Amino acid sequence: MAKYILKRLLYMVITLFIITTITFYLMHNIQGDPLTAAGKTLPAQTLENYRIKYGLDKSTTEQYKMFLENAMHGDLGSSFKFAGRSVSGTIKETAPISGKVGGQAMIVGIVIGLTFGIVAALTRNRWPDSVIKIIAIIGVTVPVFVLGSLLQYWMGVKKGWFPTSGWTGEFKYSVIPTIALCFGSIATYSRYMRSNVLEVLNQDYILTAQAKGVSKFNIITKHVLRNAMLPIVTIVGPQVAAIFTGSFIIETMFSIPGLGYYFVNSVTSRDYPFIIGTTIFYAALFLVVQLLVDIVYGLVDPRIKLAE
Repeated sequence: MAKYILKRLLYMVITLFIITTITFYLMHNIQGDPLTAAGKTLPAQTLENYRIKYGLDKSTTEQYKMFLENAMHGDLGSSFKFAGRSVSGTIKETAPISGKVGGQAMIVGIVIGLTFGIVAALTRNRWPDSVIKIIAIIGVTVPVFVLGSLLQYWMGVKKGWFPTSGWTGEFKYSVIPTIALCFGSIATYSRYMRSNVLEVLNQDYILTAQAKGVSKFNIITKHVLRNAMLPIVTIVGPQVAAIFTGSFIIETMFSIPGLGYYFVNSVTSRDYPFIIGTTIFYAALFLVVQLLVDIVYGLVDPRIKLAE
């Protein structure tokens, strides 16, 4: 196990380096720079002074070497757009906000989605199954910003139950964004769980248990759910990473000062340090989660052997 983890960690470092390098060079080879993207009409000398200050007058390779040297010491630079804000500090400050909203949406999506999937499988081709299919289709096909707008109007403007925008950290400000975000997770988990439960129900050992007179409740709880849950572990990994990456639009719509909100603004303004910093954060998070999923998968199912 230890040898496998060390090997995966080496692959993660190499992968992270490749992602960082590609992102850095792609950004710096797009026409224009953060100063021109800001749309400000500054004197030529002032623009030149800013370019010297931020190192934009140097070649891309020189800038990349400077970035790597600073990153090795934990310094991802300072934002061009948000003056006085370091990239590392902003990530530490805003990631928990994105994590709260996205985490709530993921938990709600998993609980409701798995429940819907089990119910749909056990009531196959009956009305509960049809209703859950419709809900899943809505969750997959309707864009999150459409759901968010509808919920803003109905739950916020019309009913006045919850705030429609802003953020103070109180739970009520996260309710509508959480509901808007969880629809996709509900659709995903319900469809996967339905398929997995139906597949397990057709296995020989389930038929044998039924022939022996084992109660339906015991068959579902002791055999079906345990085996049907295994494939779900695989999709939980990307969902954990999506806690931070999947809320860009919602955070912008609801004026939530999360990491996604700043990332969208940094892209539109070509804020190089913030773009590369958040890319590194997202990539590292995804790689770590994938490693944890592999380890958990091996622990949950003894039949799966981790390659050494």
